[in-house]
Amino acid sequence: MSRTIWVGAVAYDPKVVGIWEGMRRYFHEEARLLVEVVLFQSYEAQVAALLASAGEPLPHIDIGWNTNLAYVQADAWSDHRCRPVAMRDTDIGWTTKIVAVTGGSVASLADLRGRTLALGSRDSGHAAILPVYFLQREGLVEGKDFQTLRFNSDVGKHGDTGTSEVEVVRAVLDGRADAGAIGSPFWKTVRTERLVPEGALTEIWTSRPFNHCMFTTRSDLDPSLEQQFANALFGMSFDNPVHRPVLEAEGLRQWITPQLEPYADLREASAKQGFLTRP
Repeated sequence: MSRTIWVGAVAYDPKVVGIWEGMRRYFHEEARLLVEVVLFQSYEAQVAALLASAGEPLPHIDIGWNTNLAYVQADAWSDHRCRPVAMRDTDIGWTTKIVAVTGGSVASLADLRGRTLALGSRDSGHAAILPVYFLQREGLVEGKDFQTLRFNSDVGKHGDTGTSEVEVVRAVLDGRADAGAIGSPFWKTVRTERLVPEGALTEIWTSRPFNHCMFTTRSDLDPSLEQQFANALFGMSFDNPVHRPVLEAEGLRQWITPQLEPYADLREASAKQGFLTRP
């Protein structure tokens, strides 16, 4: 085994502990790679640890399992020296959905003028940052053309808990908002798990695709360790009964190489909304 690779993840839900116990077991027992996991309470703390220099009194990690916002922040704040490593197949092609009550007063984007749009946590790319950005590109400016009702229920987790999206849907159903912005995975869950009465909500608009999470290395990580870590990820197979429970828990079938172009919209939106201003 080579030296320990310290990996950061955010504990947005108790299930994260079990996921990373399974991942650590795979790295140690099968990939023969010494990986230890540090759980953080926020992505801000995780990115700080990823970027920490030797003299800073902060925890230091080699690789962060980042949301799309945390990835673009790490990229920007490291002057593009942090490196993307791998992502899930399910991180490709996310969209933002704007939903409204079926048969109600909002049936298209044009109907949002003068009305209220519910948004998720302010640091959620799919439920807040990108909806505001995409709507502005469509000629609808927050505070001018429409008002927002924001649910900042999981700030620091970048929308991972899904709590704020639940609040968005509730606000639309009970009339506090005329429409709401949620991510495509949650919209799929709403329909497949019948979280609302069938047919109660209608999708009135879909954004263009963007990507979600990304494993990101610190700038000075030995490239050979980075490659060993990536190869270990790519060696996991959904057809392997030992690997499958871990992959299913993390919501993927296959780890894939980074696809970077779809992060461009979030990078621009984050810069315009102040999320790339380093604290």
